[in-house]
Amino acid sequence: MLTFFVLMASLASAVLWTTASRADEPPTGPAPTVIVQPDDTLWSIAERVAPGRAPREVIDDIRNLNGIKGSYVYAGDTLLVPTDH
Repeated sequence: MLTFFVLMASLASAVLWTTASRADEPPTGPAPTVIVQPDDTLWSIAERVAPGRAPREVIDDIRNLNGIKGSYVYAGDTLLVPTDH
């Protein structure tokens, strides 16, 4: 009986410790995306998805996330966008 109690206490401690250690980690899941609309530009998308950040920085993030070398995006494209910092 004592062995069972020690085993259960150890298991409970492991679960609680694991849960507590993950509390400060950012949530995971699919990266946010936008679908480029007619007349959208990288600048307009940057302003829309991260209004509190400098558009040039957000554009750099969008380019990096999507492997975009130039300045053009096309209606219908799906772009990964950065989460707001």
